[in-house]
Amino acid sequence: MKNNFFHFLAIISLTILTQIGGIVYLVTLLLVRRNKTHFRLKRLIVFAVLYVGFTFLLIPNMSPYFGRIKITDTKRIGAHSFFTKLLNRNYVKKEMYQTIADISEQFQKEYPGIKVIYLDANFPFFDGFPLLPHLSHNDGKKIDLAFIYKDTNGTLTNLKKTRSGYGAFVNPSNKEFNQNRACKDLGYWQYDFSKRLTFGKINDYLKFSHQANYTLVKIITNHPTVEKVFIEPYLKDRLKLNSSKIRFQGCRSVRHDDHIHLQIK
Repeated sequence: MKNNFFHFLAIISLTILTQIGGIVYLVTLLLVRRNKTHFRLKRLIVFAVLYVGFTFLLIPNMSPYFGRIKITDTKRIGAHSFFTKLLNRNYVKKEMYQTIADISEQFQKEYPGIKVIYLDANFPFFDGFPLLPHLSHNDGKKIDLAFIYKDTNGTLTNLKKTRSGYGAFVNPSNKEFNQNRACKDLGYWQYDFSKRLTFGKINDYLKFSHQANYTLVKIITNHPTVEKVFIEPYLKDRLKLNSSKIRFQGCRSVRHDDHIHLQIK
């Protein structure tokens, strides 16, 4: 009974985290029975081999049948973390892929060598399947992009401030409206929860680049397929952005002064 509960919990957790991990775990249980010697080690090895094979060989060829394609790293686009790719959170619809390809190409004309770095996109299969902890990354039409930073010399870099890319907030000044405080005062305790999801802070010396982020958001909002962009209202004001596509995501979500959320029509 205890083993059955553990297996059930593992299947549910792996499915929530990676979409396909639960199926791979179930196949592993069928292939490696308890009566085999060293069955736990064998299950671990078989699961790892199957999961890597599914993730990097099988799924990229299957996902187009479900209307999604894998984001391929290029000289202009890149995943911030290998784990984004390992957890199958790097899939989008073809239209979104073309959109970010266009945005990254235009951005590099302004800032050669600086990539557009994405954080989380979508899972490879099925509209409506949640990509937790996000509320809306479930249809292949949404993606989170990292902010652009500069080093102590003022030189732009592809580095980010946390291992996950999330949780390094560009806090409002005393003269700017504090949306985080306002939302938490209304009882939305989760509004700054992404500070718990950094997986470690790195490169703390990096500074938010006002000019480069202004340019990036401007390129994003000028793209005809982009429907909405989420950043914190005070950042929109600070960067002097006036596009009607830039919205406040609401207090039910999490704060967006650590990344840019965009979605297409």
